[in-house]
Amino acid sequence: MLERDPAIAAPTSRTGAHRRTTPGAGVVVGPAFVAAVAYIDPGNFATNITAGAQYGYALLWVILVANVMAMLIQYLSAKLGVITGRDLAEMCRERLPRPVSYVLWVQAELVAMATDLAEFVGAAIGLNLLFGVPMPVSGLITAVVAFGILALEQRGYRKFELAIAGMFGIVFLGFAYDLVAVGADPAGVAGGLVPSFGGTQGVLLAVGIIGATVMPHAIYLHSSLTKIRGRGQGEEQRRSLLRKLRLDVIVALGTAGLVNASMLIVAASLLHGRGLGDADPILLTHADLGHYVGGAAALVFAVALLSSGLSSSSVGTYAGQVVMRGFIQRNMPLFFRRSLTMLPALVVLALGLPPTDSLVISQVVLSFGIPFALIPLVLLTRSREVMGPFTNRRITTVLASCCAAVIIALNAYLLIGTFAGS
Repeated sequence: MLERDPAIAAPTSRTGAHRRTTPGAGVVVGPAFVAAVAYIDPGNFATNITAGAQYGYALLWVILVANVMAMLIQYLSAKLGVITGRDLAEMCRERLPRPVSYVLWVQAELVAMATDLAEFVGAAIGLNLLFGVPMPVSGLITAVVAFGILALEQRGYRKFELAIAGMFGIVFLGFAYDLVAVGADPAGVAGGLVPSFGGTQGVLLAVGIIGATVMPHAIYLHSSLTKIRGRGQGEEQRRSLLRKLRLDVIVALGTAGLVNASMLIVAASLLHGRGLGDADPILLTHADLGHYVGGAAALVFAVALLSSGLSSSSVGTYAGQVVMRGFIQRNMPLFFRRSLTMLPALVVLALGLPPTDSLVISQVVLSFGIPFALIPLVLLTRSREVMGPFTNRRITTVLASCCAAVIIALNAYLLIGTFAGS
Protein backbone atom coordinates (compact mmCIF):
# COMPACT_ATOMS: atom_id res chain seq x y z
CA MET A 1 0.00 0.00 0.00
CA LEU A 2 2.86 2.36 0.81
CA GLU A 3 5.48 2.74 -1.89
CA ARG A 4 8.89 4.33 -1.54
CA ASP A 5 8.86 7.55 -3.49
CA PRO A 6 11.74 7.90 -5.94
CA ALA A 7 10.79 11.54 -6.48
CA ILE A 8 12.54 12.40 -3.22
CA ALA A 9 15.90 11.74 -4.79
CA ALA A 10 15.31 12.51 -8.43
CA PRO A 11 12.80 14.18 -10.77
CA THR A 12 10.13 11.98 -12.28
CA SER A 13 8.88 11.93 -15.81
CA ARG A 14 5.35 12.54 -14.54
CA THR A 15 6.07 16.21 -14.00
CA GLY A 16 8.60 16.48 -16.76
CA ALA A 17 6.37 18.75 -18.79
CA HIS A 18 6.43 21.28 -16.01
CA ARG A 19 10.15 21.00 -15.43
CA ARG A 20 10.92 21.72 -19.06
CA THR A 21 9.50 25.18 -18.56
CA THR A 22 11.60 28.02 -17.21
CA PRO A 23 11.63 27.84 -13.41
CA GLY A 24 9.56 30.64 -11.97
CA ALA A 25 7.72 31.31 -15.20
CA GLY A 26 4.22 32.62 -14.63
CA VAL A 27 4.80 32.78 -10.89
CA VAL A 28 2.55 35.79 -10.25
CA VAL A 29 -0.58 33.64 -10.63
CA GLY A 30 0.69 30.36 -9.33
CA PRO A 31 1.72 28.63 -6.14
CA ALA A 32 0.38 31.20 -3.68
CA PHE A 33 -3.09 30.98 -5.20
CA VAL A 34 -3.05 27.20 -4.71
CA ALA A 35 -1.99 27.65 -1.08
CA ALA A 36 -4.49 30.51 -0.63
CA VAL A 37 -7.39 28.16 -1.40
CA ALA A 38 -6.78 26.77 2.09
CA TYR A 39 -7.43 30.29 3.42
CA ILE A 40 -10.97 30.51 2.01
CA ASP A 41 -12.10 26.92 2.59
CA PRO A 42 -15.44 25.98 4.22
CA GLY A 43 -13.79 26.25 7.63
CA ASN A 44 -13.40 29.95 6.95
CA PHE A 45 -17.08 30.16 6.03
CA ALA A 46 -17.97 28.57 9.37
CA THR A 47 -15.71 30.63 11.63
CA ASN A 48 -16.22 33.96 9.87
CA ILE A 49 -20.00 33.62 9.53
CA THR A 50 -20.38 32.42 13.12
CA ALA A 51 -18.21 35.30 14.33
CA GLY A 52 -20.26 37.81 12.36
CA ALA A 53 -23.56 36.36 13.56
CA GLN A 54 -22.58 36.27 17.25
CA TYR A 55 -20.29 39.29 17.60
CA GLY A 56 -21.08 41.51 14.63
CA TYR A 57 -17.95 43.25 13.36
CA ALA A 58 -16.04 42.79 16.64
CA LEU A 59 -13.68 40.03 15.43
CA LEU A 60 -12.86 41.63 12.09
CA TRP A 61 -9.45 42.57 13.48
CA VAL A 62 -8.65 38.87 13.98
CA ILE A 63 -9.04 38.27 10.23
CA LEU A 64 -6.69 41.17 9.49
CA VAL A 65 -4.03 39.96 11.95
CA ALA A 66 -4.33 36.35 10.80
CA ASN A 67 -3.98 37.40 7.18
CA VAL A 68 -0.82 39.43 7.81
CA MET A 69 0.64 36.51 9.74
CA ALA A 70 -0.27 34.17 6.88
CA MET A 71 1.53 36.34 4.32
CA LEU A 72 4.78 36.18 6.28
CA ILE A 73 4.49 32.45 6.98
CA GLN A 74 3.62 31.45 3.43
CA TYR A 75 6.43 33.57 2.00
CA LEU A 76 8.92 31.85 4.31
CA SER A 77 7.60 28.48 3.15
CA ALA A 78 7.94 29.47 -0.51
CA LYS A 79 11.42 30.83 0.16
CA LEU A 80 12.53 27.60 1.83
CA GLY A 81 11.45 25.61 -1.22
CA VAL A 82 13.21 27.87 -3.71
CA ILE A 83 16.51 28.08 -1.85
CA THR A 84 16.88 24.47 -0.66
CA GLY A 85 15.12 22.60 -3.46
CA ARG A 86 13.30 20.69 -0.70
CA ASP A 87 9.90 21.13 0.89
CA LEU A 88 9.38 21.68 4.61
CA ALA A 89 8.53 18.04 5.35
CA GLU A 90 11.70 16.84 3.59
CA MET A 91 13.82 19.34 5.46
CA CYS A 92 12.31 18.25 8.78
CA ARG A 93 13.17 14.64 7.97
CA GLU A 94 16.74 15.55 6.99
CA ARG A 95 17.49 18.03 9.77
CA LEU A 96 15.55 16.90 12.83
CA PRO A 97 15.99 13.78 14.99
CA ARG A 98 14.02 10.84 13.63
CA PRO A 99 11.63 10.58 16.62
CA VAL A 100 10.78 14.28 16.29
CA SER A 101 10.23 13.87 12.56
CA TYR A 102 7.85 10.95 13.10
CA VAL A 103 5.87 12.87 15.73
CA LEU A 104 5.52 15.78 13.31
CA TRP A 105 4.34 13.40 10.59
CA VAL A 106 1.69 11.74 12.78
CA GLN A 107 0.48 15.12 13.95
CA ALA A 108 0.32 16.37 10.34
CA GLU A 109 -1.78 13.36 9.33
CA LEU A 110 -4.26 14.05 12.15
CA VAL A 111 -4.46 17.67 11.02
CA ALA A 112 -5.14 16.41 7.47
CA MET A 113 -8.24 14.61 8.77
CA ALA A 114 -9.47 17.79 10.46
CA THR A 115 -8.84 19.62 7.17
CA ASP A 116 -10.85 17.07 5.20
CA LEU A 117 -13.67 17.35 7.70
CA ALA A 118 -14.05 21.05 6.91
CA GLU A 119 -13.73 20.63 3.17
CA PHE A 120 -16.12 17.71 2.79
CA VAL A 121 -18.77 19.13 5.09
CA GLY A 122 -18.57 22.50 3.35
CA ALA A 123 -18.88 21.05 -0.15
CA ALA A 124 -21.72 18.81 1.04
CA ILE A 125 -23.61 21.83 2.36
CA GLY A 126 -23.06 23.59 -0.98
CA LEU A 127 -24.42 20.63 -2.98
CA ASN A 128 -27.34 20.30 -0.58
CA LEU A 129 -28.25 23.98 -0.91
CA LEU A 130 -27.96 23.93 -4.71
CA PHE A 131 -29.47 20.57 -5.61
CA GLY A 132 -30.94 19.08 -2.45
CA VAL A 133 -28.43 16.21 -2.51
CA PRO A 134 -28.36 14.34 0.85
CA MET A 135 -25.30 15.28 2.89
CA PRO A 136 -23.57 11.83 2.96
CA VAL A 137 -23.99 11.49 -0.82
CA SER A 138 -22.67 15.02 -1.27
CA GLY A 139 -19.50 14.01 0.60
CA LEU A 140 -18.91 11.12 -1.80
CA ILE A 141 -19.51 13.39 -4.81
CA THR A 142 -16.93 15.80 -3.39
CA ALA A 143 -14.36 12.99 -3.25
CA VAL A 144 -14.97 12.04 -6.89
CA VAL A 145 -14.66 15.63 -8.13
CA ALA A 146 -11.51 16.15 -6.06
CA PHE A 147 -9.91 13.18 -7.83
CA GLY A 148 -10.75 14.78 -11.17
CA ILE A 149 -9.08 18.05 -10.20
CA LEU A 150 -6.03 16.19 -8.87
CA ALA A 151 -5.75 14.39 -12.22
CA LEU A 152 -4.81 17.75 -13.75
CA GLU A 153 -1.65 17.73 -11.61
CA GLN A 154 -0.60 14.58 -13.49
CA ARG A 155 -0.53 16.71 -16.65
CA GLY A 156 1.72 19.39 -15.16
CA TYR A 157 1.58 21.76 -12.21
CA ARG A 158 0.46 24.71 -14.31
CA LYS A 159 -2.91 23.20 -15.28
CA PHE A 160 -3.54 22.29 -11.66
CA GLU A 161 -2.61 25.80 -10.51
CA LEU A 162 -4.88 27.44 -13.09
CA ALA A 163 -7.84 25.19 -12.21
CA ILE A 164 -7.47 26.00 -8.52
CA ALA A 165 -7.00 29.72 -9.25
CA GLY A 166 -10.21 29.63 -11.30
CA MET A 167 -12.19 28.23 -8.39
CA PHE A 168 -10.55 30.77 -6.11
CA GLY A 169 -11.87 33.45 -8.45
CA ILE A 170 -15.41 32.06 -8.22
CA VAL A 171 -15.36 32.36 -4.43
CA PHE A 172 -13.95 35.91 -4.61
CA LEU A 173 -16.51 37.13 -7.16
CA GLY A 174 -19.33 35.43 -5.27
CA PHE A 175 -18.62 37.24 -2.04
CA ALA A 176 -17.92 40.52 -3.82
CA TYR A 177 -21.44 40.29 -5.25
CA ASP A 178 -23.03 39.36 -1.92
CA LEU A 179 -21.20 42.11 -0.06
CA VAL A 180 -22.40 44.74 -2.53
CA ALA A 181 -25.92 43.33 -2.33
CA VAL A 182 -26.04 43.27 1.47
CA GLY A 183 -24.01 46.39 2.24
CA ALA A 184 -22.04 47.21 5.40
CA ASP A 185 -21.93 49.74 8.22
CA PRO A 186 -18.66 51.72 7.79
CA ALA A 187 -18.59 52.71 11.47
CA GLY A 188 -19.12 49.11 12.51
CA VAL A 189 -16.32 47.93 10.22
CA ALA A 190 -13.97 50.54 11.69
CA GLY A 191 -14.92 49.49 15.22
CA GLY A 192 -14.22 45.86 14.32
CA LEU A 193 -10.56 46.70 13.74
CA VAL A 194 -10.13 47.50 17.47
CA PRO A 195 -8.99 44.32 19.30
CA SER A 196 -11.51 42.70 21.67
CA PHE A 197 -12.79 39.15 22.35
CA GLY A 198 -15.90 39.41 24.48
CA GLY A 199 -15.26 36.25 26.52
CA THR A 200 -14.06 32.67 26.14
CA GLN A 201 -16.48 31.97 23.27
CA GLY A 202 -14.96 34.92 21.43
CA VAL A 203 -11.50 33.45 21.99
CA LEU A 204 -12.76 30.12 20.63
CA LEU A 205 -13.88 31.83 17.45
CA ALA A 206 -10.66 33.87 17.24
CA VAL A 207 -8.61 30.68 17.53
CA GLY A 208 -10.86 29.07 14.91
CA ILE A 209 -10.39 32.04 12.56
CA ILE A 210 -6.62 31.78 12.91
CA GLY A 211 -6.76 28.01 12.43
CA ALA A 212 -8.88 28.48 9.33
CA THR A 213 -6.55 31.17 7.99
CA VAL A 214 -3.03 29.98 8.83
CA MET A 215 -3.47 26.39 7.65
CA PRO A 216 -0.75 23.88 8.66
CA HIS A 217 -1.01 21.85 5.46
CA ALA A 218 -0.67 25.01 3.37
CA ILE A 219 2.67 25.73 5.08
CA TYR A 220 3.98 22.33 3.97
CA LEU A 221 2.41 22.60 0.53
CA HIS A 222 3.76 25.99 -0.49
CA SER A 223 7.38 24.91 -0.16
CA SER A 224 6.64 21.87 -2.33
CA LEU A 225 5.08 24.03 -5.04
CA THR A 226 8.15 26.25 -5.24
CA LYS A 227 11.03 23.82 -4.72
CA ILE A 228 11.45 23.08 -8.42
CA ARG A 229 11.50 26.70 -9.50
CA GLY A 230 14.85 27.65 -8.03
CA ARG A 231 16.83 24.67 -9.27
CA GLY A 232 19.70 25.55 -11.59
CA GLN A 233 19.33 29.26 -10.85
CA GLY A 234 22.10 31.61 -9.78
CA GLU A 235 21.91 33.87 -6.75
CA GLU A 236 20.59 36.91 -8.63
CA GLN A 237 18.04 34.83 -10.50
CA ARG A 238 16.77 33.37 -7.23
CA ARG A 239 16.53 36.82 -5.68
CA SER A 240 14.42 37.91 -8.64
CA LEU A 241 12.29 34.80 -8.25
CA LEU A 242 11.77 35.51 -4.55
CA ARG A 243 10.56 39.02 -5.40
CA LYS A 244 7.96 37.50 -7.75
CA LEU A 245 6.94 34.99 -5.12
CA ARG A 246 6.55 37.78 -2.57
CA LEU A 247 4.18 39.57 -4.95
CA ASP A 248 2.37 36.28 -5.58
CA VAL A 249 1.83 35.86 -1.84
CA ILE A 250 0.66 39.46 -1.30
CA VAL A 251 -1.85 39.34 -4.16
CA ALA A 252 -3.20 35.84 -3.40
CA LEU A 253 -3.47 36.16 0.38
CA GLY A 254 -4.58 39.78 0.19
CA THR A 255 -7.47 38.63 -1.99
CA ALA A 256 -8.21 35.79 0.43
CA GLY A 257 -8.27 38.29 3.28
CA LEU A 258 -10.86 40.39 1.46
CA VAL A 259 -13.01 37.29 0.95
CA ASN A 260 -12.80 36.38 4.64
CA ALA A 261 -13.65 39.91 5.72
CA SER A 262 -16.62 39.87 3.33
CA MET A 263 -17.90 36.64 4.88
CA LEU A 264 -17.91 38.18 8.35
CA ILE A 265 -19.43 41.46 7.19
CA VAL A 266 -22.25 39.75 5.28
CA ALA A 267 -23.08 37.60 8.32
CA ALA A 268 -22.90 40.58 10.68
CA SER A 269 -25.23 42.60 8.45
CA LEU A 270 -27.78 39.78 8.14
CA LEU A 271 -27.67 37.88 11.42
CA HIS A 272 -26.14 39.86 14.29
CA GLY A 273 -28.49 40.79 17.10
CA ARG A 274 -31.31 38.48 15.99
CA GLY A 275 -30.72 35.60 18.40
CA LEU A 276 -29.86 32.50 16.39
CA GLY A 277 -31.13 29.87 18.80
CA ASP A 278 -30.34 26.43 17.39
CA ALA A 279 -30.21 27.64 13.78
CA ASP A 280 -27.11 26.83 11.74
CA PRO A 281 -25.36 30.12 10.81
CA ILE A 282 -24.32 29.01 7.28
CA LEU A 283 -27.77 27.68 6.41
CA LEU A 284 -29.42 30.75 7.93
CA THR A 285 -27.14 33.10 5.97
CA HIS A 286 -28.13 31.34 2.75
CA ALA A 287 -31.82 31.52 3.64
CA ASP A 288 -31.64 35.20 4.63
CA LEU A 289 -29.78 36.12 1.45
CA GLY A 290 -32.62 34.60 -0.52
CA HIS A 291 -35.33 36.20 1.63
CA TYR A 292 -33.98 39.72 2.12
CA VAL A 293 -31.68 40.23 -0.87
CA GLY A 294 -32.84 37.87 -3.60
CA GLY A 295 -32.44 34.43 -5.08
CA ALA A 296 -29.37 35.43 -7.06
CA ALA A 297 -27.44 36.35 -3.90
CA ALA A 298 -28.36 33.03 -2.26
CA LEU A 299 -27.37 31.11 -5.40
CA VAL A 300 -24.02 32.89 -5.58
CA PHE A 301 -23.38 32.09 -1.90
CA ALA A 302 -24.06 28.37 -2.44
CA VAL A 303 -21.89 28.23 -5.57
CA ALA A 304 -19.04 29.94 -3.72
CA LEU A 305 -19.32 27.46 -0.84
CA LEU A 306 -19.32 24.50 -3.24
CA SER A 307 -16.32 25.84 -5.18
CA SER A 308 -14.49 26.43 -1.92
CA GLY A 309 -15.10 22.86 -0.74
CA LEU A 310 -14.14 21.21 -4.02
CA SER A 311 -10.97 23.20 -4.60
CA SER A 312 -9.74 23.00 -1.00
CA SER A 313 -10.45 19.27 -0.90
CA SER A 314 -8.17 18.74 -3.90
CA VAL A 315 -5.46 20.93 -2.43
CA GLY A 316 -5.76 19.17 0.92
CA THR A 317 -5.26 15.75 -0.63
CA TYR A 318 -2.25 16.98 -2.60
CA ALA A 319 -0.77 18.50 0.56
CA GLY A 320 -1.25 15.18 2.35
CA GLN A 321 0.82 13.44 -0.30
CA VAL A 322 3.53 16.07 0.09
CA VAL A 323 3.62 15.51 3.86
CA MET A 324 3.89 11.73 3.56
CA ARG A 325 6.56 11.86 0.83
CA GLY A 326 8.59 14.33 2.81
CA PHE A 327 8.47 12.79 6.26
CA ILE A 328 8.64 9.06 5.52
CA GLN A 329 9.60 8.87 1.81
CA ARG A 330 6.50 6.91 0.98
CA ASN A 331 3.62 7.43 -1.41
CA MET A 332 0.10 6.22 -0.67
CA PRO A 333 -2.29 5.70 -3.60
CA LEU A 334 -4.53 8.74 -3.84
CA PHE A 335 -7.70 6.66 -3.72
CA PHE A 336 -6.67 4.97 -0.48
CA ARG A 337 -5.47 8.22 1.08
CA ARG A 338 -8.65 10.04 0.13
CA SER A 339 -10.75 7.17 1.50
CA LEU A 340 -8.85 7.20 4.81
CA THR A 341 -8.84 10.94 5.50
CA MET A 342 -12.45 11.49 4.48
CA LEU A 343 -13.84 8.92 6.94
CA PRO A 344 -14.32 11.38 9.86
CA ALA A 345 -16.12 13.78 7.52
CA LEU A 346 -18.44 11.07 6.21
CA VAL A 347 -19.20 10.00 9.80
CA VAL A 348 -20.13 13.57 10.70
CA LEU A 349 -22.37 13.81 7.63
CA ALA A 350 -23.98 10.42 8.26
CA LEU A 351 -24.73 11.21 11.93
CA GLY A 352 -26.31 14.53 11.01
CA LEU A 353 -24.16 16.53 13.42
CA PRO A 354 -24.52 20.35 13.25
CA PRO A 355 -22.44 21.23 10.17
CA THR A 356 -21.26 24.71 11.15
CA ASP A 357 -20.36 23.66 14.72
CA SER A 358 -18.39 20.73 13.31
CA LEU A 359 -16.55 23.07 10.96
CA VAL A 360 -15.65 25.50 13.77
CA ILE A 361 -14.26 22.71 15.98
CA SER A 362 -12.20 21.37 13.06
CA GLN A 363 -10.62 24.80 12.64
CA VAL A 364 -9.73 24.97 16.34
CA VAL A 365 -7.96 21.60 15.92
CA LEU A 366 -6.04 23.08 12.98
CA SER A 367 -4.95 26.04 15.07
CA PHE A 368 -3.37 23.67 17.58
CA GLY A 369 -1.45 22.11 14.69
CA ILE A 370 0.05 25.37 13.38
CA PRO A 371 3.06 25.57 15.77
CA PHE A 372 4.17 22.06 14.74
CA ALA A 373 4.73 23.36 11.20
CA LEU A 374 5.63 26.96 11.98
CA ILE A 375 8.39 26.43 14.56
CA PRO A 376 10.47 24.13 12.27
CA LEU A 377 9.93 26.59 9.41
CA VAL A 378 11.32 29.49 11.47
CA LEU A 379 14.28 27.44 12.70
CA LEU A 380 15.19 26.29 9.20
CA THR A 381 14.87 29.67 7.46
CA ARG A 382 16.99 31.38 10.14
CA SER A 383 19.80 28.82 9.69
CA ARG A 384 22.72 30.02 7.59
CA GLU A 385 23.76 26.42 7.05
CA VAL A 386 20.41 25.75 5.37
CA MET A 387 19.71 29.06 3.63
CA GLY A 388 23.20 30.48 2.96
CA PRO A 389 23.00 34.13 1.85
CA PHE A 390 19.19 33.92 1.92
CA THR A 391 19.02 33.44 5.68
CA ASN A 392 16.22 35.41 7.33
CA ARG A 393 17.01 38.85 8.61
CA ARG A 394 16.76 39.15 12.36
CA ILE A 395 13.56 41.20 12.17
CA THR A 396 11.95 38.52 9.97
CA THR A 397 12.82 35.81 12.49
CA VAL A 398 11.49 37.95 15.34
CA LEU A 399 8.20 38.60 13.55
CA ALA A 400 7.74 34.94 12.61
CA SER A 401 8.55 33.92 16.19
CA CYS A 402 5.95 36.40 17.45
CA CYS A 403 3.37 34.79 15.14
CA ALA A 404 4.12 31.41 16.68
CA ALA A 405 4.00 32.86 20.21
CA VAL A 406 0.61 34.53 19.60
CA ILE A 407 -0.91 31.32 18.25
CA ILE A 408 0.46 29.24 21.14
CA ALA A 409 -0.75 31.82 23.67
CA LEU A 410 -4.27 31.87 22.21
CA ASN A 411 -4.41 28.07 22.22
CA ALA A 412 -3.25 27.97 25.85
CA TYR A 413 -5.77 30.64 26.85
CA LEU A 414 -8.53 28.67 25.17
CA LEU A 415 -7.57 25.47 27.02
CA ILE A 416 -7.37 27.24 30.37
CA GLY A 417 -10.70 29.01 29.81
CA THR A 418 -12.40 25.80 28.69
CA PHE A 419 -11.25 23.71 31.65
CA ALA A 420 -11.79 26.52 34.14
CA GLY A 421 -15.37 26.88 32.96
CA SER A 422 -16.09 23.15 32.90
